[in-house]
Amino acid sequence: MAQVTELVERRFGGTLATVAALFIALAVPFGQAAFADTLDSEIDRLKADVADLSQTLYELEEEVLYPANTQVAVFLTLKDREGLELDTVELYLNGTPVASHLYTERERGSLKQGGVQRLYIGNLPHGAHQLKAVLTARSANERFVRREVTHDFRKRPGESRLQMTLDARAPDFEPVVSFQEWK
Repeated sequence: MAQVTELVERRFGGTLATVAALFIALAVPFGQAAFADTLDSEIDRLKADVADLSQTLYELEEEVLYPANTQVAVFLTLKDREGLELDTVELYLNGTPVASHLYTERERGSLKQGGVQRLYIGNLPHGAHQLKAVLTARSANERFVRREVTHDFRKRPGESRLQMTLDARAPDFEPVVSFQEWK
């Protein structure tokens, strides 16, 4: 092999060294580019794996934190959409504050268009419970009103959903709050 190398060097002189150097110079960037492409695809695959694991973790966390057997959700709707300009809602479960919300113009507009707002989601053991809501609003006749209402309910096995509906009709626009339990 050494004899062949010597023969090539004598015949081509410095050309072989130049060709070899050129080949190495050209091969290195192509190898780096291929390596970079492989690395980029590996990073993309790892990002996808992390996103999948994150979604799975979120679902498991939801199952642990809010098991369907003990879950309670409270929703808010407006019946007469022109009678009240809602300012705040505070919710208490069994005397403990669980939710408080200050409404923006956009949220008021959504409720007036028939939107349903989830005020609270949490867990309760089976049995008797009390939900208390404190509402502040401005009525259509420009009066500031504050209402405190309570609703006693029994948590049964499975998911429980309560709908709180606000209504204020002319001429006095006195707010009325009703509750409905969804099956």
